[in-house]
Formats: sequence, C-alpha cells, structure tokens
Amino acid sequence: MNERAVESKPLATGDVDAVKKLGQAREQMIAELRKAIVGMDQVIDEVLIAIFSRGHGLLEGVPGLAKTLLVSLVARCLSLSFKRIQFTPDLMPSDITGTEVLQDDPESGRRHFMFSKGPIFANIVLADEINRTPPKTQAALLEAMQEKMVSAGGQDFALDLPFFVLATQNPLEQEGTYALPEAQLDRFMFKIHVDYPSDAEELDIMRSVSGSEEPELSPVLSQEEIVSLQDLVRRVPVADHVFQYVQILVRSTRPMRDDAPEFIKKWVSWGCGPRASLNLIVAAKARAILRGRFNVAVEDVQALALPVMRHRMGLNFAGQSDGVSTDDVVSKLLEAIPTGGELYDGTARASR
Repeated sequence: MNERAVESKPLATGDVDAVKKLGQAREQMIAELRKAIVGMDQVIDEVLIAIFSRGHGLLEGVPGLAKTLLVSLVARCLSLSFKRIQFTPDLMPSDITGTEVLQDDPESGRRHFMFSKGPIFANIVLADEINRTPPKTQAALLEAMQEKMVSAGGQDFALDLPFFVLATQNPLEQEGTYALPEAQLDRFMFKIHVDYPSDAEELDIMRSVSGSEEPELSPVLSQEEIVSLQDLVRRVPVADHVFQYVQILVRSTRPMRDDAPEFIKKWVSWGCGPRASLNLIVAAKARAILRGRFNVAVEDVQALALPVMRHRMGLNFAGQSDGVSTDDVVSKLLEAIPTGGELYDGTARASR
C-alpha cells in the first residue's frame, strides 16, 4: 500500500475539541431519532458513519422496517435538504438528474433552453427501491455519487455539499426487479442490513406509532458543521498495524492469490478491490471520532468489515450450493486473521 496516499497528520488542539463535539452530537442525534425510531441501533450507527465519511449507503430489508422513515429523520436532525425518488420500471435518467426545458425570454422574444434541476440536487437523496428501475436509470446516479456533479447540455452542475445517496431495496421480490450492477454496488460505502425488530422493540413500536402525537425532532448540526467534521475525519491518525490489518483482510478475499485461505478459494469467485480498503480506513476513522476517540483501532475495522465488504465479493457455484453468504465469508476471515503484533513483520496470513 502506498504510504504517501494514506499518511495522516496529527490532530491539532482545535481538532481534538471538534472530535469531542462530534461525539456529543452523535449522542444528541441518537436521542432525537429515538423519539420516532425504536431499535435499529446498528443501522443508525452505520448510517451516521457513512454520512461523516462522505459515503453512500444501501439499506436492504423487507418492507415495513422504517428504512424510508429513518433516512428522512436523519435529514431533519442534520438540517439538510432531503428528496425522495421512488424508483419504478418507467423511471427515466432525466427524472433523476433533471432536464432541459424551452423558455421564452420576455426581453428578446427569443427562446432558449434552461436546465431544470431534478431531485438529485439535495443534500440527502433517498433512492427508494432502487432495484425496481432498469440499469440505464440506475447508472444516472453513478456520476453524481462519485463526482458530486451532474452533466447536462454540455454543462457541469455541482451538487450542494454535503451530498449522500441512501438507497433501499427489498431482498425478497425478484419479479419486476433489476439487480444492481457490480459497478453501481461498489459506489456504496456500506450495504446495511435492516433486520426485524426484537419482541420488546415490536411492542414499543405498536405503543408509540399507534398514538396521535407526532414527535418533533430538533436539528443537531448545521450544514457547515457537517462539512467541517467530514474534513476532520480525514485527519484522524491511523497506526501502521491498522493499515496492515486492512490490507491483509481485503487481499485475503481474492481467490487467485496463492496465499488466500482455502475457504476463499473454495467459495469465492472474485474478491474485494482497493475501494474496500479505502472505505474501511475512512469509515473506521469516522467510527472512532463518533465515539470521541482520536485514533483508529483494529476493533473499528472489524466492526465495519461486514457492511463494507459484503457487497464487494461474489460467490461461486460451490459457495451458493453450500448455502454460504458473503457475510459468512467475511465473518470467517475476521476469525482467521490475527490482530496482534505479528502483523508488523508482514508475514501474517489468514489461517487455512
């Protein structure tokens, strides 16, 4: 790994104060979300980490688990503009990015084209049921997600920062859906699993939601503060052994490597690319400072390995036949790869 590309500068005194502020803001945001959301602790944590990492998130879960509600409430807590795009089979790319419309100029009497911005021009964009639209329309998000801009009519239109795409998809229904291409999936920092609530949480949901009162959420951070804190995330220092751990973890998913674990060669068709390594480091930085810490630990990487890596590898026929999921593969890797000082000599490998 290129050391220049990952070099981190020590935190200044003002940065330390900002880290403390962000840790406090996290507690306030969770308290505000708790007014309307029951449970979903891990989902909320991963959404906040993605936001402060400048990443995008794909929330996957069955209908009725409050995925859409959560995204809209996060936007309210962060004082950000919010747009929801309902993805359908007949949705066109221009329905997302915008289109040119013919306008009359009252002064000259001439007509000219003017770009009318689409719903992508918001701080938080909810791409609801993203797998219900064809790949051509899904691809309309690619440039915006990666470049933070939209090209139309020979012009580039910058998106307002911060900018995030939080998409949802239903893993059950296959008819009328279009699987996201690997290039599109790779643009999402996290693939977040939204599971059923526990018994106690489901009772709390019925008691709280069936009432007549609508919870009032207060904004916690301004738009400018969020951008400043995103910059702070990039300056959090990372120790060499954490970089080495991430390198070994990600490279061990590639079955063509001679030193790949046997279960990887048996079950995996292709492994994670370098974007997984970069996202693991940046997300681990965000997780650390959201908890008020000034440095990244291996535990931060381990906590985020599943949402970062589960959608960046593919299973072969043997893995599918054995009923293995990519979550199972990542969990097995986390158990197999050492985390201690043996990483420093560069000889540590996942056990076979």
